[in-house]
Amino acid sequence: MAVYNTASDAANTAVRAFLTKIGGNYLGTTFNTSSSRGSKIWETIKCRIFENRCAYCDKKENKLQIEHLIMFNKDEFGLHHPGNIVPVCSNCNKRAKDENNTYKTWEEHLYMICNNNNQLDQYVIRRDKINKHTKEGEFKYPKLNQEENNALRIITNNLYESVKNEFEKAVNLFEELDKAFSKK
Repeated sequence: MAVYNTASDAANTAVRAFLTKIGGNYLGTTFNTSSSRGSKIWETIKCRIFENRCAYCDKKENKLQIEHLIMFNKDEFGLHHPGNIVPVCSNCNKRAKDENNTYKTWEEHLYMICNNNNQLDQYVIRRDKINKHTKEGEFKYPKLNQEENNALRIITNNLYESVKNEFEKAVNLFEELDKAFSKK
């Protein structure tokens, strides 16, 4: 959580709220992991499908976190949807960036973790398990066509910029009003 909230923080929150709502539209219901139905789906994914183990390193953990495979942001516009999440430990929930400062794909991240843990023999097994969950499983991720992906990209980027601009306008308006009504 940010200590100093910025226009970008507000814009990112708006994008995540949008991607959550759209993920719920594809699912046919809201997917709030802190409510009853969403919590049950998360528990099913975490406990039954992944057996309380990190999807990346296979470590058994009590406090697994949600990892969005297609990142939940304006750049990748991954939906908050059960088919886009896997349980991961806190150590594995820090996706690395490439030389262009772009986040690596989940497959690249998984490969790096398996390699760093001297478990390259497990890479294909873990990758296939994740793919089975996301593409064939009970909660599979919706297959979005190119038009849907383009629409998500355009809307998320527009929403991000709009919220960021409105934030800056609000700050400027406050500063103007503060000067106008200041008793100096």
